[in-house]
Amino acid sequence: MPTTLLTGARVFDGTGADPREQDLTIDGEFLRLGRAENADETVDLTGLTVLPGFVDAHVHVCLSNLDLMANLGYPFSYQFFLAERNLRRTLDAGVTTVRDASGADLGIQRAVDDGLIDGPALRISIIALSQTGGHGDHWLPSGNSPEILLPHPGRPSGIVDGPDEARRRVRELIRNGANFIKVNTSGGVFSPRDNPAHAHFTQEELDAIVSEAARVDVPTMAHAHGAAGIKAAIRAGVRSVEHGTDLDDEAIALMLERGTWLVPTLGVTQFIIDRIDQGAAVAPGIAEKARANHAMRADSFKRAVDAGVRIAMGSDAAAEMHGRNLVELRLMAEGGLAPLRVLEAATRSAAELLGIDDRVGTIGDGKQADLVVVSGDPLDFAAYPGNIVRVYRKGKLVRHNQAFSRLTQ
Repeated sequence: MPTTLLTGARVFDGTGADPREQDLTIDGEFLRLGRAENADETVDLTGLTVLPGFVDAHVHVCLSNLDLMANLGYPFSYQFFLAERNLRRTLDAGVTTVRDASGADLGIQRAVDDGLIDGPALRISIIALSQTGGHGDHWLPSGNSPEILLPHPGRPSGIVDGPDEARRRVRELIRNGANFIKVNTSGGVFSPRDNPAHAHFTQEELDAIVSEAARVDVPTMAHAHGAAGIKAAIRAGVRSVEHGTDLDDEAIALMLERGTWLVPTLGVTQFIIDRIDQGAAVAPGIAEKARANHAMRADSFKRAVDAGVRIAMGSDAAAEMHGRNLVELRLMAEGGLAPLRVLEAATRSAAELLGIDDRVGTIGDGKQADLVVVSGDPLDFAAYPGNIVRVYRKGKLVRHNQAFSRLTQ
């Protein structure tokens, strides 16, 4: 296999160690620390910084437009071609692994794994589980239900009621290839007939969902805004709380006790507000919910950070957010997370949450060669992704800014 020697760069390895100058050798798909003899090529990265490829723990690669009418006008299969574009944009932004939080199925994951399309590696949940009338049920008073993620053989409906139906759907999703189960334990912003503050599913239903997945070592993630839904999810044993908009003291104490992760998705509500202000057609009431939700989220995040809750980066990228995932870095820093911890949240910590930290998330001997090379100060989060010079995914150069080319051999 070809070898590439990267010389002269400072390396932030994601382990918590201070950045240091370190030669790296890309040997096929994997990394070796130090200088290889007789490398096939040598790249001088003097003055640049090498980071582990970023890991985004919450994206929606099959959601490509916030405008409801635009989505309803797409032919069914068009979503998959848009997903390919979204994956390419995400990879160009230095994100080499993502967890899709509803939408992507096994076919999309396999297409990336087999090299048919370029994109970050995917961990998939296929479809989020929702109670009738919950976040995932898009029924309108007209009687219409404008579904964006229509069911198909690899992606069943996510609406379930009762512990038995919930268990059956968990089994179906795992059969279909889900690496995670996602459950909506509260209302949401983009669902027209619910309230984000309200808890969804009974504790019996949640216990059934989480325990059924755990029987085959599949973890569960919970969309949860309101405090009651957050606490019910934690008590059921979810691995991560997504959004965590209204974390009260009891919820934070439970997260610390159980080791539950928070994926804060700080930027998505502002994006929704901006697009609505620009004229995007959405269901009634969504703009008001987005504004109320956005005002609460930063405070909860700061309280979680101060308490020591485990944080992993997730952008909730959908629509035009694909490729802008790393805006979340700046927002986490502005929200009170120390700069080095921000980088850890988007590398090692997110990889640990996804259960793949043995392969990605840090730079070390034998790790997968997922790398991002940046110019300037890597802690200047406002500069991302414009400061990205190179991106490697499994040892393959997938983005190269020619202005910084210093190939020496």
